[in-house]
Amino acid sequence: MIIREAILEDAKGIAKVHVDSWRTTYKYIIADDFLNNLSYEKREQLWSNNIPKGNVFVAENELGQIVGFSSGGKERSGKYKDYEGELNSIYILKGFQGKGIGKLLAKPVFEKIEQLGINTMLVFVLEDNESRLFYESLGGKVIDKVEVEIAGKKLNELVYGWENIKGVFKKAYPS
Repeated sequence: MIIREAILEDAKGIAKVHVDSWRTTYKYIIADDFLNNLSYEKREQLWSNNIPKGNVFVAENELGQIVGFSSGGKERSGKYKDYEGELNSIYILKGFQGKGIGKLLAKPVFEKIEQLGINTMLVFVLEDNESRLFYESLGGKVIDKVEVEIAGKKLNELVYGWENIKGVFKKAYPS
């Protein structure tokens, strides 16, 4: 598995992972109509705009196919003054989950945020999404619960925070 910084040509592959992983991860959480209407083209445009800003990473299998991605940067909501960085996304195709790729994709985001001189971070994750356990394994602590609406359904989103991201991977995964 190769983890590398995304380039503009990756937008289509990232869009496919984004849509396909939403459809599997949120299958019993978000309405099927909403998931079935997600657009590869719209997500490709989103990632074509985001990739040049940096801090987007891809996981590429031995065939050169993008099977996962991550992104992060400065905290976007402005609501959490004690947390300056944010892990915006980690998505991995279902067939590649549970193989340590999430850790491999999270690590460069944490490192880039540290390089910005930021040592606190948060991530937003739907409460019903089992991947929240991954953030707990990295030492994230629930600092808030917010209500969001997706496809007309009210859902709880947990906000996990790290007060110090230095050494998170050494603590969570000592070698």
